[in-house]
Amino acid sequence: MKKRVVITGLGVVSPNGVGVPEFTEAIQCGKSGIRFFPELRDLNFSCQLGGMPIISEEKKREYLSELQLRNFNSSGILYGIIAGMDALKDAQLQPAKNDEEPLWDLGIIFGSGTSGVEKFREAIYKIDDKNVRRLGSNSVAQTMTSGVSAYLGGLIGAGNMVTANSSACATGTEALLMGYEQIANGKATYMLCGSTSDSGPYIWGGFDAMKVTTYKYNDSPDEVAGPMSAEANGFVPGSGAGAYLLESLESAQKRNATIYAEILGGAVNNGGQRGEGSMTAPNGVAIQKCIKNALQNANISASEIDYIHGHLTATIKDPDEIENWSLALDRKGVDFPYINSLKGMVGHCLAASGSIEIVSSIIQLHKGFIFPNVNCENLHPKITTLISSDKISTKLLKTSLQTIAKASFGFGDVNACAIFKKN
Repeated sequence: MKKRVVITGLGVVSPNGVGVPEFTEAIQCGKSGIRFFPELRDLNFSCQLGGMPIISEEKKREYLSELQLRNFNSSGILYGIIAGMDALKDAQLQPAKNDEEPLWDLGIIFGSGTSGVEKFREAIYKIDDKNVRRLGSNSVAQTMTSGVSAYLGGLIGAGNMVTANSSACATGTEALLMGYEQIANGKATYMLCGSTSDSGPYIWGGFDAMKVTTYKYNDSPDEVAGPMSAEANGFVPGSGAGAYLLESLESAQKRNATIYAEILGGAVNNGGQRGEGSMTAPNGVAIQKCIKNALQNANISASEIDYIHGHLTATIKDPDEIENWSLALDRKGVDFPYINSLKGMVGHCLAASGSIEIVSSIIQLHKGFIFPNVNCENLHPKITTLISSDKISTKLLKTSLQTIAKASFGFGDVNACAIFKKN
């Protein structure tokens, strides 16, 4: 008999808010964290906009010592540390002291797309200049994919599984489902899960070269056409981190913890880059199968879903995603659930997108609201033939949610879908 798994802690580092209180206020108000970056203009980027969390030097020192910050140059690891430690604190759990044993029942699965790109660049220049001995002792820790989970593991004293996953845009959702299985199968009591993404031109440049980013709003970052809009012509790259502390229901009840939501289940699959699927394009059949499998794993019917946080990237694939949801759930028109996408406010946070969006989904479920779809007044005409425009609110909507779905679809034709229920 599998154990029931709940979420008892949240942490977030987002372009429009650092910390759950600031982030919650931002998404309720539809506040954008998308900004113009002169550096991108100077580097001849087509899209000169980005979503980057604002972290002060004082904020860094709330989480890392002066010694730890010496030669520290990995934005993604920093974001992950802040989000992860905030989630632990929110769950009212304490790290193990240095003279204590590790926390054998607490594990970490914290993913990233890549780690420490700025540190890599710094290292490459030093090596090319024949200064390899000046790399320092922390260059490896800051550039390995598992750097974020390793740093968190040391700060917390985690003694269970401590690892990192990497599945492009599906990373954060996949990490949650991996942590869920670890607790459900009785292998851990607590799992700190999430994902992070570095910021800046060395991460964002490849997407600019692929022409999947928008170039029309460099002079008007507050007006970028949002997901599902008829004017949407590409995403704004973003960065940040999201984190959630997963715990067995039995443990949470025993210590009277705040329960934000129960994880009912989910599914992960791959389109095999067959049919319509490719390295960069999703296989619709696989997406539908992933959603259906998630419902089956959660032991609920499609009719029970009353809200969806889609992947929805403000690209030409948005109408296809809506169609896949409609077919998978066998729901259309006014019968379709409410749906929105955070990317209109923060951009596409790449490997961190799933985790930041999960945090926003859980906040909505817990507090009973649906945040507005930003710059989405003129819906894509294909979308309006599939579902009612009333299900895509452009204003803050206060409503009681019970069962919700969050899905992420990423490069490599990877798919992940998780189902949550209000406790």
